[in-house]
Amino acid sequence: MSLIQLIDLPNFGDQRGELVAIESNQSIPFEIKRLYYIFKTKNQSRGFHAHINLKQVAICLKGSCRFVLDNGHSREDVILDSPTQGLYIESLTWREMHDFSDDCVLLILASEHYDEKDYIFDYYEFMKKVGL
Repeated sequence: MSLIQLIDLPNFGDQRGELVAIESNQSIPFEIKRLYYIFKTKNQSRGFHAHINLKQVAICLKGSCRFVLDNGHSREDVILDSPTQGLYIESLTWREMHDFSDDCVLLILASEHYDEKDYIFDYYEFMKKVGL
C-alpha cells in the first residue's frame, strides 16, 4: 500500500471564483485541533521528524513543495501544488519537506494540540519505534 494518500477537497467554485470547504471528520479524516502554515522558507528543507500519535493533512495553498514520507519499510515522495488536494499523513510516518517554491504557503491541519513529547526527531529512534 502506498504511503501517499491524497484527499480531494470539496471545491465549490463558480464564475465568482473558487471556494474549498474543509470540515473535521468530513473532508478531513479526524477532528482538527490545530492548524499552522509555513511560508517564506527561503528554500530550506523542513520536517525531519515523525509523530507518535498525531495525524496531519498538508495542503499547499500556493506554490509547491515536495514531501518525502517514510514508514520504515518504504519511502515515497510527492509534489504538492494544488489548494484542492491534501496529503494525509498517518502517525508514525517520518516526513520531510523539500523544494519549496518561493511563493509556497503550506497549511497543516493536525489531529492533536502541540505536544513536544509526541515528536520523534531522531531517525534511528523512529526506526526502533516502528519495530525495525
